[in-house]
Amino acid sequence: MKQWFADGVFRTIVRNASYLGSSKLVAALLGLVALACAGRGMSPALFGTLVLIHSYANGVGALVKFQTWQFIVRYGAPALGRGDVDELRDVTGFAFGLDLASGLVGLAGGLVLLPFLAEWFGIGADDVGLAMLYCTLIPTMTAATPTGILRVLDRFDQIAVQQLATPLLRAVGGAISYFGHFGFAGFVLTWYIADLAGDLCLWFMAVQELRRKGIRGALRPGLFGPGRRLAGAWDFVWTTNFAHSIWAAWGPVSNLIVGAMLGPTSAGLFKIAATFFDSASKPADLLSRSFYPEIMRLDPTSRHPWQLAIRSATISGAIGFLILLVVILGGEPVIGLVFGKRYVEAYDLLQLMTISLIVTMASFPLESLLYMAGRQRSSLVAEGSAALGYAVLLFALIHMFGITGAGLAYVAGVCLKALFMLIPTVWAYRERHRLSHIMAQGAQA
Repeated sequence: MKQWFADGVFRTIVRNASYLGSSKLVAALLGLVALACAGRGMSPALFGTLVLIHSYANGVGALVKFQTWQFIVRYGAPALGRGDVDELRDVTGFAFGLDLASGLVGLAGGLVLLPFLAEWFGIGADDVGLAMLYCTLIPTMTAATPTGILRVLDRFDQIAVQQLATPLLRAVGGAISYFGHFGFAGFVLTWYIADLAGDLCLWFMAVQELRRKGIRGALRPGLFGPGRRLAGAWDFVWTTNFAHSIWAAWGPVSNLIVGAMLGPTSAGLFKIAATFFDSASKPADLLSRSFYPEIMRLDPTSRHPWQLAIRSATISGAIGFLILLVVILGGEPVIGLVFGKRYVEAYDLLQLMTISLIVTMASFPLESLLYMAGRQRSSLVAEGSAALGYAVLLFALIHMFGITGAGLAYVAGVCLKALFMLIPTVWAYRERHRLSHIMAQGAQA
């Protein structure tokens, strides 16, 4: 371990992850406060409807969203390292143009389809108006450009601060709605304002940092011009978009499917269990966000990035094991205390989901390694195959076991994703002496 931390890149990964982790811990606690206020301030059915409205807008955004932050890191970090500000402007302008286009498409599609899908998803006719209002957040939900800018400029500390904005406002607004007895509409408006303010805060930070660095015109949107000047840009963004759209929609779409098949109450229970699981697995997500920018600066044909992946996965897996013990021992009383006894049934789901926690934590470097190796299409195939298997299992197991089946399908989906990502990663490592040739061909394409 002493030798591991002697590696400057590894220390940077851990440092940036600690920035994000410290704020995520506070954000997770604030998120629980917000959910507790909503759970106690409404009936389980209304709480489930709130979850479904949020999941619908979030799911539509996830389906159309381009992973522009990954594109900015992939193309912007080398340009910044060379001092090529013009290329950096092309990168950020191209990313901003994609965010605008995908956000508008998502907004239009979400509003048009909602009246036809609302009943099937379990959203009542009386609540469609509030759901359509919530859909106006889709353009800001899909924008990842400011995150990419702050990561390229190594301002993980500002990202950490921004991560507190939405959960803090949601918790404060939730408490106001609960004690003020503002009911269902009050909680919907609270979540809406919190999401919008958090997204705008991120944009403000990115603009201020660009000004501080003296980089002008970085947010002038453009698609076809920058796309022609940046070799392989369209291939990269389409591949990563399909891969992440499939998997990022997992959570929201799962909630919608559970609500459609079992009703809003079951959707609310599933949301509570999934929220606890997501909070428990956050360390892996934070390590991934700091791991990806660092290895993109390294030579993929050397052993260094692969060693970093093993070290990071080992630490993450160990943290996952400790969190697993905490969840098993303390999950039930926490759910009962925070949400009330009527939601304790969610603990049974949480116990099932935590089986896959160590797998989730230890497998986080796989996707980044595939991108580094120029095998983003392998990642797309892996994520698509795992998502398809998960969807089939979700429908089948819910029919067989009800809400318990949803938890079993979640575990199976996580394991399928890790397995399907591991196979091409191992192959890429064995063929790493050919990576330089593959990447050179990609740059010429």
